[in-house]
Amino acid sequence: MDVHLTLDGQRDLSGQIYRQLRAAIHDGLLRPGDRLPTTRELARRLTVARNTVGVAYERLVAEGYADSKVGSGTYVRRAGLPTREAATAADTTGPGLRPRALWAGLSPWAGPGIAGATEAAHDFRVGLPDARLFPYDAWRPLVARELRLSATGAVGYGDPAGHAGLRATLARHLALSRGVRTGPDDVLVTTGTQQALDLIGRVLIEPGDRVAVEEPGYPPARLPFLAQGAEITGVPVDAEGLLVDAIPPATRAVYVTPAHQFPLGMPMSLRRRTALLRWARRHGAAVIEDDYDSEFRYGGRPLETLHSLDGDGHVIYVGSLSKVMLPSLRIGYLVAPAPLRAALRTAKYAVDWHTALPTQAALARFIDDGLLARHIRRMRNTYAARHQSLTRTLAGRFTELTELVPSVAGLHVTAFTRGFLADPAVLADHTRRARASGVAVHTLAEITANRAARPGLVLGYGAISTPDIEPGLHHLLRPT
Repeated sequence: MDVHLTLDGQRDLSGQIYRQLRAAIHDGLLRPGDRLPTTRELARRLTVARNTVGVAYERLVAEGYADSKVGSGTYVRRAGLPTREAATAADTTGPGLRPRALWAGLSPWAGPGIAGATEAAHDFRVGLPDARLFPYDAWRPLVARELRLSATGAVGYGDPAGHAGLRATLARHLALSRGVRTGPDDVLVTTGTQQALDLIGRVLIEPGDRVAVEEPGYPPARLPFLAQGAEITGVPVDAEGLLVDAIPPATRAVYVTPAHQFPLGMPMSLRRRTALLRWARRHGAAVIEDDYDSEFRYGGRPLETLHSLDGDGHVIYVGSLSKVMLPSLRIGYLVAPAPLRAALRTAKYAVDWHTALPTQAALARFIDDGLLARHIRRMRNTYAARHQSLTRTLAGRFTELTELVPSVAGLHVTAFTRGFLADPAVLADHTRRARASGVAVHTLAEITANRAARPGLVLGYGAISTPDIEPGLHHLLRPT
């Protein structure tokens, strides 16, 4: 393994080599069994005599850090390494580097991440599709083809707005699947929804501006706006969605999930959508529509998107393929009004130039070849069966403990808890015990920014197979 070493001056060269190699072993950069460079190779690289390196290696062997094998080389010892010497405490009396005070109160959302969830027998985590059913055999050749093109030098840096083919394909896909009438120039490809929100915040939000979000709502949506110095106001929701009359007048932007409110699950009514658009027009505010999992609908008529109802250019439509395909692909997009396009494109360039081009190009082919539509149809049937199993079991066997919030879309449902689980402290303790016994699940309080929300559970069914749902619910909800 190559090891980066530096030498200062001409004194104690063997000692400098020894100390740097020893530090690399202690820090785990050189692991037990790793082969050190030959004395000839390292001497050539450092422009020193071979004997100088040899002395350093002999000291490592003598002190138990390495083993020398005749005819093979020098290796980091596999067992019995000496312990690290006590390090001198760093001088912390100076000013040092500190983040802005704003960041002291911010942290990544726990979200689907529950310790030990990958080993859970019953995985009710929210926001996860079933990665086991993704068509990898169809996806791999498309990615391989784009990587081969990159290897030839035919592909370099790209347009910050995204791969032209993908933008055109997404525009057509959105028009057909969601009624979002747009063109390729309106679409900007992002590294997931989170980056889309960050870019919007960069071009719209000044420090001190107010951003309204749903309460309860999606916690990560707050972070990009808080990072821009915005004031965040939680606006209550009811059975029809966001309470428009409760939005403060001096609000610059409103973030909503109208197709499938996160986390409660109800759609925003047409009456409330119309009222929100009127409010935005009257106040000159932006409406950020996050359409995060609307591809999976199992009943009822789909309502028009806010974007399709907007005739005045106040709606920024945001979407993601994380729920439809794989979260690890990190492909999202936004559809912006014309006055914002140039600024958003520049902001994207400033942040990371562009999202990975091979993935974008492969995705364009994946959609154009009909593979995405086929995958969505297949998964919609799968998730519909899971949704039915989950809701029927809750409504049929656990009515004394749960009150199901009606929902006919997405990859999760929410159930308020009652009976002995109506006490938030009891629910939290019960949930911890369930996790310890193999059930990965979140309470409503854990998954929203509103810790005073009604006690409840948010139950994802994207990552759990249908036969495991009923026994998982019994395991989760039985008294302990």
